[in-house]
Amino acid sequence: MTRPLRYEDLAAVGRAAGLDVVGACSAAVFTAARTAIEERKAAGLNGSMQFTYRNPVRSTDPSATLPGARTLLVAACSYHRDPPEPPDGPGPVARVARYVWADDQARLLGGLEAMAVPLRAAGHRAVVLSDQNHLVDRAAAQRAGLGWFGKNANLLLPGRGSWYVLGSVLTDAGPDAIAGLPAEVEVVDGCGGCERCLTACPTGAIVAPGVVDARRCLSWSLQVKGPFPREHRVALGDRIYGCDDCQEVCPPNKRELRRAEPGGRGEAVPVGDPSQAWVRVLALLAATDEELLDRHGRWYFPDRDPAYLRRNALVVLGNVGDGAEPEVRAALHAALGHPHPVVRAQAVWSARRLGCDDLLVAVSEDRDPEVRAELAAPAEPLPSPTPRAS
Repeated sequence: MTRPLRYEDLAAVGRAAGLDVVGACSAAVFTAARTAIEERKAAGLNGSMQFTYRNPVRSTDPSATLPGARTLLVAACSYHRDPPEPPDGPGPVARVARYVWADDQARLLGGLEAMAVPLRAAGHRAVVLSDQNHLVDRAAAQRAGLGWFGKNANLLLPGRGSWYVLGSVLTDAGPDAIAGLPAEVEVVDGCGGCERCLTACPTGAIVAPGVVDARRCLSWSLQVKGPFPREHRVALGDRIYGCDDCQEVCPPNKRELRRAEPGGRGEAVPVGDPSQAWVRVLALLAATDEELLDRHGRWYFPDRDPAYLRRNALVVLGNVGDGAEPEVRAALHAALGHPHPVVRAQAVWSARRLGCDDLLVAVSEDRDPEVRAELAAPAEPLPSPTPRAS
């Protein structure tokens, strides 16, 4: 008879491979998550977002991915790093959200795979899942007792905060095959009466505690097809990818990060490349498609088309650029002649916002409807000079 695996041994293997926190739970259907997804989808709160919304029945039922699934081994990896100062030198720079400063997802997947290996060796099926349409990661982590759902809809880990990527090993091994599986205990909500994340969101995307309207979320708006939403362009500010505002104001995050100092209780997160925290806007706009895919291939953008990176960079340029600088004017001129209409249309907005209307002669005969719509729309007022955020 095969000797049962021990949960603590599996968790230790995962932690040795880079996981920070490990838990476990049953692979039963996530009924509450399914109800929430279906209600929000019916209300249109997902906008064009398909992640877990595409097929709620599948994404909330682990057995749809692995028939006979019984257990989820759930893990978290920290991705918090202190932001470096913006680079010196001329030209505007744009902020990048922390979760893509380094490939923490690879570290998470490596740790999950390390736990899956002994399960497979013992004759069980095991599938690694993270950041896919197949499973609601946060619901699994909450059921496994890793944390509670904050009002910003992120999972907050007690004593650690919310700067974590999440994932699971889905297996058909149950308590009879994995000795010592922990009992499921729900973590008490630690937000209390705090609503700082709701008021800090630049676009008011957190429409109720724990409920995010994707149509207003800057992180999602940076990933949608077509034009960047006009009503959120000014609010985007200098963000080129992602938005950390609701996590940066969260008191547990601030409190627990102090414990992550040397001698504290926080995870030792690999530093990664600090240059990934900032992007030089003009350099991005001047790069070839191949260079953009090489530099920013881990970012999500529609159809893997670098035109959308340029679109986003042009929104930032319109917010933080100086229309009197020759390099900015040259970048706008080049964008107005770009073959992709989404780039030309966004360049119209940015040129007008920076007082470079004379450059619009390049698109005066453009027949694309998005370009024509931008030319006909009211111009945004010129941005006021502001210091660079750190």
